[in-house]
Amino acid sequence: MKRYDAIVIGAGHNGLAAAAYLARGGLEVLVLERRDAIGGAAISEERHPGFTYSSCSYVCSLLRAEIMRDLDLPKHGLKIIPYGTTACLMRGGDRFAMYPDADQTRREIARHSARDADAFDEFMRDLYRQCRAIRPLLLKTPPDPTSFKPRDIKGLLEIGRAFGQLDEDALYQAMQFWTMSCGDFLDRYFESDVVKGALAGGSIIGTALGPYSPGSAYVLLHHVMGDLDGHVGAWGFAVGGMGAISKALAGAAREHGAEIRTGAEVSEILMQGDRAAGVVLADGEEVRARTVVSNLDVKRTFLKLAPRKHLPGAFVDQVERFKIRGSSGKLNIALDALPDVPALRHDPKLMRGGLNVGDSLEYLERAYDDWKNGTWSKKPYLDIFIPSTLDSSMAPPGKHYMSVFVQYAPPTLADGPWTAESRQAFGDTVLDTIESYMPGFRKLVLDAWVRTPADIEAEVGLTEGNIFQGELTLDQLLFNRPVPGYAQYRSPIRGFYMCGSSTHPGGGAMGAPGANAAREMLHDLKRRAA
Repeated sequence: MKRYDAIVIGAGHNGLAAAAYLARGGLEVLVLERRDAIGGAAISEERHPGFTYSSCSYVCSLLRAEIMRDLDLPKHGLKIIPYGTTACLMRGGDRFAMYPDADQTRREIARHSARDADAFDEFMRDLYRQCRAIRPLLLKTPPDPTSFKPRDIKGLLEIGRAFGQLDEDALYQAMQFWTMSCGDFLDRYFESDVVKGALAGGSIIGTALGPYSPGSAYVLLHHVMGDLDGHVGAWGFAVGGMGAISKALAGAAREHGAEIRTGAEVSEILMQGDRAAGVVLADGEEVRARTVVSNLDVKRTFLKLAPRKHLPGAFVDQVERFKIRGSSGKLNIALDALPDVPALRHDPKLMRGGLNVGDSLEYLERAYDDWKNGTWSKKPYLDIFIPSTLDSSMAPPGKHYMSVFVQYAPPTLADGPWTAESRQAFGDTVLDTIESYMPGFRKLVLDAWVRTPADIEAEVGLTEGNIFQGELTLDQLLFNRPVPGYAQYRSPIRGFYMCGSSTHPGGGAMGAPGANAAREMLHDLKRRAA
């Protein structure tokens, strides 16, 4: 029986990134994926004839440029097309748009508030100042603040240097920023409801928080710290859908010799004494390896796969308390034609960017109230994209593919589990909401694939359908993610590691958790990273 150097559980994008780096470092690597297709939440699927859906994740920015270069992902077919605009559709028929050109954005803000146009530069300066402090830490292993090991002391000094570059005012602001609400942060700068509502969307995406919940300001920062072609905060579409990212990572892994098996569900970790020695598959097959790394979230990893008797009780308690709360749904829609949006008729290029529904902080907070009451938002926040306007491969000629991210939807309803009827009602709520901004929209719908958090959990394996594998709040960041004392990608079981988004620096199609975990594994195996 072949014995591998490393087994990667789960072929999501972080698992594939880990596999590529491990294989690049000279290890014999096997990736095992439960489903018949790779990608996890970063996957492209043809669910309606001729249409390619980005089934879960839908836009790209957070994928680290260092990983793109290290693994030469463009060589493996990855191409990202930037989109430059976003438009928040207003209930009165107007819109608020943001453009790549800062002067054009300021003029647009001035339509709604001259005061806010003057404040915009200060807001962006303060936001990106925080961004510059945190970005250098994304591809670093979090130091253990209780350790006196040289590498941990060095890591703490690196964090100190990153924040030490801030001036006194910015440093005080950083201490507030990490714990304050997005609403309170925006209220410092702006008076216009639509300006605040449009900017706050990034603070609630994928998060069981409202815009006035403490900690939501950091979630906003998390969504602007990516970049495309050196432009910080820019976003784009992966040509062919988000599965193109996973396909490119898999190509890089295979180029360096990694094997990838689909339809291979891992049921438990195989132990030899007190260390991991491989895995047992659902069909009973045993596969042995020197090390094992899980791309699953921390709850699925340690409450379902790892042998409980080998885990400290305090560790299990902390895993059980780790907050993974599903709050998002998704619709993938095939359209017979491009919809008409009256608010954008005078500026049709806005159709090629992001379209948001949620024009005030109050709107977003009321949507969150529905989630707290155990139901989907009756007036939901929607993050809408039509990738086929820039990538013709996503839909047949003359047709279009629309991706709709929905906030909020609970993993379980107040009156019980999701049913076919409640899923349909949820989908109708979303379609009716879109219709109110795009008259005639429903007549264009050829197919609408409705996905609740329960569907996402069942299909993709994300606990409660949480797209970040855990809340991005201060108590679950850096050396607290996922569990204090185990934030360096190692687990209490020797030879068993974590590389999913439950680890630092968190969720999004970033690849950093996978790359960081691979670096630690190569270090432990005394292999130099290539």
